[in-house]
Amino acid sequence: MAVYTEVSDDDLAALEAAYDIGEIVACKGIAEGVENSNFLIETTRGPYILTLYEKRVDPADLPFFLGFMEHLAKAGCVACPVPIKGRDGQALRTIAGRPGAVITFLRGIWPRRITAEHCAELGAAMAKLHNAGLSFEGTRPNNLSVEGWRSLVGKISEDTAAKLDPTLPGLMRGELETLSAAWPKLRSSPDRPSGVIHADLFPDNVFFLDGKCSGLIDFYFACTDFLAYDVAICLNAWCFEPNGEFNSTKAKRMLSSYETVRPLSEAEKQHLPLFARGSALRFMLTRLYDWVNTPPGALVKPKDPREYLHKLNFHRQVKSIGEYGLV
Repeated sequence: MAVYTEVSDDDLAALEAAYDIGEIVACKGIAEGVENSNFLIETTRGPYILTLYEKRVDPADLPFFLGFMEHLAKAGCVACPVPIKGRDGQALRTIAGRPGAVITFLRGIWPRRITAEHCAELGAAMAKLHNAGLSFEGTRPNNLSVEGWRSLVGKISEDTAAKLDPTLPGLMRGELETLSAAWPKLRSSPDRPSGVIHADLFPDNVFFLDGKCSGLIDFYFACTDFLAYDVAICLNAWCFEPNGEFNSTKAKRMLSSYETVRPLSEAEKQHLPLFARGSALRFMLTRLYDWVNTPPGALVKPKDPREYLHKLNFHRQVKSIGEYGLV
């Protein structure tokens, strides 16, 4: 979440007229995240979230995102925000010159200090999401898979990358070619299933109450891809310590909890190091791109891509899936 577009009093008045959500009494920007502009709206009926979709989000993808959230809510297995339909029956509309939507407020807070128990809760929630997604009829390609990485590499100046770390230019090119050659073609099969994945299950997108997962938010990278790739993203996002050390205990708790809901196939386990390596490259590249392209007035601080350079180098050295806590 972030704030790139400001919302005026006139915008709020129009919003209040368009929805049956009560009188708007407060609106506060949420400065976390990097993608869209988000606001906490307090009304006489309670809190809601207003999201304005910024330039990186294709408006044509919004029905997929919102439809998937509605699908999960109806399935009842994973708590998530639900888009609110306006008086005209539509969830999407133009707000402050941007495509926008009002969604329900999800109670909980994201964990600032990740524990093995958090990882276990995440594993089960992610597996439930994957199972529920198998019955969702919509599909959306992962625009930040191999071809997306290639596009990003072409947009990032080697001089800019070298200023952050002198190894980056060569590593970006080398990893792109290595992973492109090894990456399996996307087709669902019993041993390597694909379906709708969240693709951005970082700690700030997972809420907890009393130590239990209370829900998942921010579905605006959701797409159709290998389910195990989502697991690999979470290995990177949840199982490294602040000092950069990989925590195999956290990984084991996450993976074992995931498997209580949806067991991983042997092929998925074998591909996990490759998927973890690709995930690390993906987030390193998007962070590097944002490092030099975030608007100067945005209320968001771009994240350091070197964190994911370190993770990528870790996965390049993995010799056995046992290093991820798998047997």
